[in-house]
Amino acid sequence: MLNELIKTILLLVTGLFPIINPPATAFITLTMVPHATQAERAELATRIAFNSLFILLGSLSIGAYVLSFFGISVPVLRVAGGLVIAAAGWGLLQAPTDDDAGQDAPPARIEHGASLRAKAFYPLTLPITVGPGAISVAIALGTGSPKAGLQPVHWIGVGIALLILCASIYVCVRFAGHLEKLLGAVGVQVAMRLLAFVLLCIGVQIAWLGLADLIGSVHFG
Repeated sequence: MLNELIKTILLLVTGLFPIINPPATAFITLTMVPHATQAERAELATRIAFNSLFILLGSLSIGAYVLSFFGISVPVLRVAGGLVIAAAGWGLLQAPTDDDAGQDAPPARIEHGASLRAKAFYPLTLPITVGPGAISVAIALGTGSPKAGLQPVHWIGVGIALLILCASIYVCVRFAGHLEKLLGAVGVQVAMRLLAFVLLCIGVQIAWLGLADLIGSVHFG
């Protein structure tokens, strides 16, 4: 039983952690809400962690059934999600710096209130933190049930693995401000542009994988 528990935890954590990449998520969050206070950042981290928990749990348990109900295939999910991620990366890549925006006018505090809560789900949770790649992997892992059937120990393992993943998301996003102080203003801008380009490439790659699957599924007579 302990062996099955450890196997389930390791399978989910090792399968999802590299795709979710909480440190990268934290840095992207830092660039998208640069003027958030410590209290706002703590609230944002909590909301992103809980949103990620529910999305991953839903993808593991009923994700395949939901896609089947609406007639959506995983390749289509990858294409659509990849385009959204690429668009977010392009937006970050083109975002003006504080110097470009001008020093006379104070920065717009659009991170407050309902706008901050809205950003916590879209785009910071979906698709930046838990995107189509993570959802696809979660759906695949959810459909790969053991031959003997799911046992209570498997559900316990799923719960522990999701808690580990979401706790890592919370810690990284919550303390992203410390990274900002460490790198300084110039370092943050440089890292933001690099991560924005990487995010753009990830989106294109995910979309291409889905498009390649769609093209491969077409049979030419």
